[in-house]
Amino acid sequence: MSFLQYAQRLYSLDTLDTRFITSSTPPQRASSNTQLDPAQLSTKEAEITARQQSAGRSTALQDAAPPALWRTSEFYLYYMVFLVCVPLMFKAVYDVSKSTHPNYQNYAGLLSPGWIPGRMVDNSDSQYSTFRDNVPYMFILVVVHPLLRKLSEAIFPSKKISQKLSTAQEQKRNSTFPHEVAEARMKRRVTFDFYFALIFLCVLHGFSAFKVFFFLYTNFLIAKRVPRQYVIAATWVFNVSILFANELGKGYPYSTIAASVLPWPNSSNAGLDGKPETNWGSTLDSYGGLVPRWEILFNITVLRLISFNMDYTWSQDRGRSSPVEKKQLDLANLSERERVDTPAHHQDYSFRNYLAYVLYSPLYLAGPIITFNDYISQARYTPKSVKTERTILYGIRFLICLLTMEVMLHFIYAVAISKAQPAWEIYSPFQLSMLGYFNLHLIWLKLLLPWRFFRFWALLDGVDPPENMVRCMSDNYSTLAFWRGWHRSLNRWIVRYLYIPLGGSGGSQTRGPWGKARAGLNFLTVFMFVALWHDIQLRLLMWGWLISLFVLPEVLASFLFPKKKWQNHRTAYRWICGIGAVGNVLMMMAANLVGFAVGLDGLQGLTHGIVGSYSGLVFLATACTALFVGVQVMFETRAQELRQGIVMKC
Repeated sequence: MSFLQYAQRLYSLDTLDTRFITSSTPPQRASSNTQLDPAQLSTKEAEITARQQSAGRSTALQDAAPPALWRTSEFYLYYMVFLVCVPLMFKAVYDVSKSTHPNYQNYAGLLSPGWIPGRMVDNSDSQYSTFRDNVPYMFILVVVHPLLRKLSEAIFPSKKISQKLSTAQEQKRNSTFPHEVAEARMKRRVTFDFYFALIFLCVLHGFSAFKVFFFLYTNFLIAKRVPRQYVIAATWVFNVSILFANELGKGYPYSTIAASVLPWPNSSNAGLDGKPETNWGSTLDSYGGLVPRWEILFNITVLRLISFNMDYTWSQDRGRSSPVEKKQLDLANLSERERVDTPAHHQDYSFRNYLAYVLYSPLYLAGPIITFNDYISQARYTPKSVKTERTILYGIRFLICLLTMEVMLHFIYAVAISKAQPAWEIYSPFQLSMLGYFNLHLIWLKLLLPWRFFRFWALLDGVDPPENMVRCMSDNYSTLAFWRGWHRSLNRWIVRYLYIPLGGSGGSQTRGPWGKARAGLNFLTVFMFVALWHDIQLRLLMWGWLISLFVLPEVLASFLFPKKKWQNHRTAYRWICGIGAVGNVLMMMAANLVGFAVGLDGLQGLTHGIVGSYSGLVFLATACTALFVGVQVMFETRAQELRQGIVMKC
């Protein structure tokens, strides 16, 4: 394999996430007599069926795709723009990061010694610095965890699995395991996940682990004890209340609890450090584990709590009829959609399985998010997408992203500059725009790296969660599509557990003016929840409102310029869409700078510095022209995907 072929394989969608290249419809069985025996459909037969279905779908997409434009004179002009603009963009932000720049001394204190000779590193982002400083230890954990699982399987082998495997070998079947083997595999995996998670949680949070267990148990009681018709409402009220309570209570220090409930009788006694003890709670607080602020990580746990309760409630609503029996599904070859939608067995919704899912170690800290149904399904049957070669390539991609981030932090100090709140007038409009642009890129990378690391850990463990970041931040022109690809597992969770239950954007409940208004309200509700879920701060609420507002122009434009009416004028339609997409890009940048980077005041300073002069307006017009060129390349990239039979919807 040549270097170019290897690079193409490394950066293929197949390596990133097979969900984009496989059919969403799983193969079905040919006979109703074998509904619960996955061995009746061989792996080879299932793959042939899936390929046939995917081939028919790909042919239809290829027929609908427009002709390629890569070698037209229009795109050769675009290539020249890229060759000029991209180096200038990097140079602009590198120049303002030099030690000779007048503003350097204002943020030099935020920089740290770097490992690249002669360069400091911008490790001023507290969220990413926590991840960066602990990468070596987490790599050790990634190696130890799968080894411990294999060791436990060797020490405590399952007799059912051994017997069934020998039978399968005798029959020379390269097929999926029978139902009994899948059950045994699920129980063994979940048991390991359960006990490892208990130890992992105690190491992470120390005595605060008991607070986590309290909330988990309370949520489980809501699912099991509250009348069915009230479970979903009670689940949402309880978990949203936790978000507010955790913020207000600051993690509920034991010292505060002790002072109000059971004061220490000898409060004047000296503690271990020679200082007087306040109460017995202070002693417990001193053993807070590796991550004492457990409440920060609990936001991601809330999503799993809601997932379990709603999956369990919906499984009861389906009654005794099973979609597996109705659709003749092969349980070992389910697509992700079927794994999510197919309820687990009634006995699977146990407290042990619940804790194993909620506290599943590879995904506990940051996700990606999988549903309870999906977790149980993958515990029974390893997804066909989990292959050693693909996992190794995915790990290499993670290392390349990590190295890219390190180089950027050593040469581009955009985060430290924005944190120092400089006098923006000392920068040119071009420099100001690049500071904002690269700030967003660093935010994208700082989120991508933990998500890919923990997904890599899960893949090594035989679990395939969805990829959270499926496109580069700069490869987005649609506000709606952007949020399908940014934190994708959260987007899918939102759609399943909030947006659709509220009524979504279609159907009989959203017809007419009032229906459209309700659909808009649903959209606003979703982004307000997402903002509060991230952090209860005014700037994030403003971010949610801005996102909801900035979606309206795109929705309105889709009504005014329907694609079907422009079939005979594709070039004109593409250019009109390009103009609108430039506005979308500017609005998305503004909203995300407010929510996650410089805040509203910082955005006002940046905006005034860019458009507050005649030269700034000239630059803005030039920048919009460059964005238009970039958008046209984005359009053609998606058209190329269509020609390959791929629809990513983002």
